Amino acid sequence: MQLVGILQIKSYEKIKEFLHDEHVGRLSSIDINGFPQIIPMNFVFLNDVIYMHSHVRGEKLDNISRNNKVGFEADRELEFLPSYFEDPHNASLADTLYISVVVKGTGIFVTNRDEKTLALNGLMEKYQPEGKYDPIESEMKVLDAVSIIKVVPNTIHGKYKIGQHLKPKDRMELAKNILKKNSPSSRQTLKIMGFEETADGLRMIDEPIW
Repeated sequence: MQLVGILQIKSYEKIKEFLHDEHVGRLSSIDINGFPQIIPMNFVFLNDVIYMHSHVRGEKLDNISRNNKVGFEADRELEFLPSYFEDPHNASLADTLYISVVVKGTGIFVTNRDEKTLALNGLMEKYQPEGKYDPIESEMKVLDAVSIIKVVPNTIHGKYKIGQHLKPKDRMELAKNILKKNSPSSRQTLKIMGFEETADGLRMIDEPIW
């Protein structure tokens, strides 16, 4: 079975929703020796671009100054599926349910104070949604103490694997095994897969097509 098309996230809204929810992404730039440098970063996806804040000096800034072609990735492991779900002996059957988004684009240093303010307030709203702070304003000196990296996407590709590649009977069996395993993430995973736990057992209430 060709899984590439089945696993592709086709909904841009789903990609935006995922990037809104994830707290850590990875920025890739090319270092002075031509090797990729990958760094975990806080980020916000706002107005169809990715914003990150940084110290005003650092290797990633030097990299982007030399070569502004960058990559960005965010992912979430939903559930590890042990091999014994399918066979008590065959280790090759272990698998993972996941969501991921990969961006290829252009890295830009934001210099406009209004845009820097927009980005920093966007980060605060994402990471501190309860508020309890004064919004950042464009005349504040803090804007001079940070760099804002903007990634303008050339391409955005998302993938998800939540059992949509399985036949209904096999998907139900997988859901039962996940519930039985009872990992800390199992019930949230089942919800994402479209299942509901009822008094009579698991029931599929949604067919998530992204």
